[in-house]
Amino acid sequence: MPHMDEFTDRLDPDMYVVTAVAGEERAGCLVGFASQCSLRPVRFVVWLSEANRTFRVARSARFLAVHLLGPEQSGLAEIFGGRTGDDGHDKFRDVRWRPGHGGTAVLEDAEAWFVGRAVERVGGGDHVGFVLDPVEWGARDASGGPLLRLSDTYGIEPGHPVE
Repeated sequence: MPHMDEFTDRLDPDMYVVTAVAGEERAGCLVGFASQCSLRPVRFVVWLSEANRTFRVARSARFLAVHLLGPEQSGLAEIFGGRTGDDGHDKFRDVRWRPGHGGTAVLEDAEAWFVGRAVERVGGGDHVGFVLDPVEWGARDASGGPLLRLSDTYGIEPGHPVE
């Protein structure tokens, strides 16, 4: 019988960095599960692993920031995908960022980004979907070049292994 990997191994989705701020806590992670999920009103969903510190901070955050990276930004992807904040490491010390709407953290070097108000959470196995209502957005360059994809991140050792 065919295995689901025969389907999922063909996928090469865009990758995102999601950041969350709640109180004095900041967190961020590299995410491969995300998509626009509504046209009117516009909604976007990002799926965060329950094992991830970003998930724990995001549960208390009113807003999340979602960032697109270019394929040449593997170093930025490595910071948010290959390190964990569980060990006390402040990922934001290593990047340029600024406060965004609602106090969330916007990465200044991202190709494009938006801040969304979390309007709903949806369970989905070992990840939880945060449905976001976009309230602020921007882009470094309006030309829209290629984006960082899953295949560009194969060399990044995940900060949290899959359980």
